[in-house]
Amino acid sequence: MRHRKRGRKLGRTSSHRKALFRNQATALFEHEQIRTTLPKCKELRRVAEKLITLAKRGDLNARRQAAKMLYGADLHHKPRRGEEASTLDKHAVLRKLFDDLGPRYQDRNGGYTRIIRGELRKGDGTQMGYIQLV
Repeated sequence: MRHRKRGRKLGRTSSHRKALFRNQATALFEHEQIRTTLPKCKELRRVAEKLITLAKRGDLNARRQAAKMLYGADLHHKPRRGEEASTLDKHAVLRKLFDDLGPRYQDRNGGYTRIIRGELRKGDGTQMGYIQLV
């Protein structure tokens, strides 16, 4: 029985799933709309809405919690060659999240994202979807 088991596994290990949602949330906040499969959209919505709620709080502890969710365990690691650009992008995304998106949704109580069903993927017929910020 699957009682009280929240979330989809998506055929991945837990560390792979966390990395997937970390990367997708970063892309969503950077571009404000991404295209992926419908089950991933529905799971990403949970992660993104929690991060926007942290951005609405806006204090230092919320910023650190959001950084932990976006960066993962590599928050203070020394970047290898070629890695520095992605770290700068994540810093810019965190800044955008707290400076632009947090104040934008200040008077809204949840429901920061919208999921729109897309076409079927040509290769395997999977239902695609768009997740975007409202």
